[in-house]
Amino acid sequence: MSASVLPAAQLLFTAALVAWMFTGFTRLPGRWLRWKMFCRANFTIITLTGTKDGRTEPVNIYEYLSPGSFILGPPQLQAILTHSGRYDRIDGHGRLLNADGEQPIEVRDSRVVL
Repeated sequence: MSASVLPAAQLLFTAALVAWMFTGFTRLPGRWLRWKMFCRANFTIITLTGTKDGRTEPVNIYEYLSPGSFILGPPQLQAILTHSGRYDRIDGHGRLLNADGEQPIEVRDSRVVL
């Protein structure tokens, strides 16, 4: 076995590993964040307004979450809306992002509607 075979094998292995890692982050048609860590995550980008005694004001849903939380799916959003007693009614609209792509999401009368 010559001295150049080992470095060539290392280079080939490294190139194959980099190519494999690169394909893990590429997009499939109609999908985003293909990496397995994100395949079951739901990200909600939503604008909410709360109504209390006829006054309407913006609602920051993240004040109900622990610091650093950003992954919020429809069940978690509904749980927060159900247990937030500050407003008579919460309405809003936005986008739900997950492995299947984007879809619209609405909140009507404190209920999540997909």
